[in-house]
Amino acid sequence: MSISILKSGVQTTIQDIGRYGYSHFGISSSGAADQFSFRLGNIIVGNSEELASIEMTLLGGDFKFNSDAVIAITGSSFNASLDSQEIPYNQSIHVKKNQILSVGITKGGARSYLSVKGGIKTESYLNSKTTHVMSGMGGFMGRPLKKGDILEIDENNKINITNIPNNLDEINTSIIRINNGLQSSYFSDLTWDAFTSKMFIVSEVFSRMGIRLKGNPIHSSKGNEILTEGIPLGAIQVPGGGEPIISFVEHQTTGGYPKIANVISADLCKVGQLKPGDKFQFELISFEDAEILRLEQEAIFNN
Repeated sequence: MSISILKSGVQTTIQDIGRYGYSHFGISSSGAADQFSFRLGNIIVGNSEELASIEMTLLGGDFKFNSDAVIAITGSSFNASLDSQEIPYNQSIHVKKNQILSVGITKGGARSYLSVKGGIKTESYLNSKTTHVMSGMGGFMGRPLKKGDILEIDENNKINITNIPNNLDEINTSIIRINNGLQSSYFSDLTWDAFTSKMFIVSEVFSRMGIRLKGNPIHSSKGNEILTEGIPLGAIQVPGGGEPIISFVEHQTTGGYPKIANVISADLCKVGQLKPGDKFQFELISFEDAEILRLEQEAIFNN
């Protein structure tokens, strides 16, 4: 069972739940940029949540199925069709041998996911199949997919999970909630007011490593350099120019800029759907509320 890549998108990669436990070697977790949509796709086709899927960024591609398969497309809507017939998102779809799935340009957020019953079969690297694009490891030959690639479907992973979540609305990125960062006290009340009340714009400096924001420069009262320390996923760093950077799934594991805030776990999926030109605001919430939101999100998958 296999899938042939007839046309690739901007950055189409193999991703799974992530590669954890290696940050002390300088290797960030990587994994699906929008974990919510990724996990949802696997559940819809009857996989366990962590199996490898195809992540598409801004533009999908054309995929020929060399055998019958069950698929689902989740995440942002990307104008998907099967043999030129439009197909729905967030539903299981039976594909026949030799049918061609075409996934076009996004109509909303940055990323969409193609999940296949059984998962994509590829070699594990450091206990994960995820592609770490910046370092060229994992996934399919450590790189984005291109025309002519053939992906094997793992027939040994087929299980049946039927608890499909009911809350399937497209992810709203207009508000991204945050907690205080390690250096939050480096920023004045006036700066914090501006940080949480004004709109930010996603710049063209946009990748799985990080997202630079523009439109509302901010500055630390204690300077914009600190001793190098660890950087968590979702940390919002403020370099000397004042344009914040959201550290994302392929982020550096250490850095020397102050961190004003950190995106809460439940909203990391929103960061995965941001694209250049998008506008949004930050909302500061307590650690207790962030944990409640995380548990509520997990409950969607555990019902």
